[in-house]
Amino acid sequence: MADEPLVLGIETSCDETGVGIVRGTTLLADAIASSVDEHARFGGVVPEVASRAHLEAMVPTIDRALKEAGVSARDLDGIAVTAGPGLAGALLVGVSAAKAYAYALGKPLYGVNHLASHICVDQLEHGALPEPTMALLVSGGHSSLLLSSDITSDVRPMGATIDDAAGEAFDKIARVLNLGFPGGPVIDRYAKEGDPRAIAFPRGLTGPRDPAYDFSFSGLKTAVARWIEAKRAAGEEVPVRDVAASFQEAVVDVLTRKAVRACKDEGVDHLMIGGGVAANSRLRELARHRCEAAGIELRVPRPKLCTDNGAMVAALGAEMVARNRAASSWDLSADSSLPVTDPHVPGHDHVHEVSKETASDSGSAAEYP
Repeated sequence: MADEPLVLGIETSCDETGVGIVRGTTLLADAIASSVDEHARFGGVVPEVASRAHLEAMVPTIDRALKEAGVSARDLDGIAVTAGPGLAGALLVGVSAAKAYAYALGKPLYGVNHLASHICVDQLEHGALPEPTMALLVSGGHSSLLLSSDITSDVRPMGATIDDAAGEAFDKIARVLNLGFPGGPVIDRYAKEGDPRAIAFPRGLTGPRDPAYDFSFSGLKTAVARWIEAKRAAGEEVPVRDVAASFQEAVVDVLTRKAVRACKDEGVDHLMIGGGVAANSRLRELARHRCEAAGIELRVPRPKLCTDNGAMVAALGAEMVARNRAASSWDLSADSSLPVTDPHVPGHDHVHEVSKETASDSGSAAEYP
């Protein structure tokens, strides 16, 4: 094995089939096959459609990643896969594929946590994560504040959404405004031409007696929907751009305010923002402004690394190899509610015994390029 481990990562927690290859903290390939267009007509992700799309895209996407990285599957030092959380059926496709490739090639298997992977991907752009690091993860399924002192073994939840996630709220408001799916990018685009102060939408869980680090966007979503309905009922034109800007401002105001507060309270001078909503331009702008004012260093990966991808899984897998964490056992399964306190799913050493010689005896590894 080289000094820096070469790891392939597979991500299938939702509607993106992601395959990434990294060497240490260097990204070599990031191949993605998205099924978002297949879900658009339903206004959201359909689990069965996502699972079928993963199944069809898996082998071609792995082949594309290997070709892009210019490496052979036999050169890999390990294979990592998202074991959870996520859609159960979608996760099972990725876990099954990872187990098959790992066994055929005689490589160690690492089942890793989707949320921890979103944190670890920042290493591919900004170098090793400071320890500890405060992370704000915002996506269609998650809105979480996490404190990590060791991304491979110690991730502590500080706060989370108690209802809708931020990305979910973006999708629902975009639907009410007839802007299509997914909602995040289109609302961001319309908001740039609107006034964020035009409408005073509520900021959930920001009262003095509310949980300091938890989030709630359900009330905001309802308030925006009712405001729009009232305008339409009165026969008035809905100012879409102002609604988008005011709604977006309400979301990012709460997210950044609570994240900076958590950093101050815990004495952490680094904030990392990840997840699909981290691609939002106003979230990045406001976070940068508030972190600079508070003396906190902000780390946000480029937008492509914020959304679900295989590179983030490979990045965490490479850390597992580099820190000699236990590989997962062959009975690894998908866990749709895997807690973030489990950055990876270790196994039993006696179960995960496979060698290149054993795999070659079966003919599988010898025949794979």
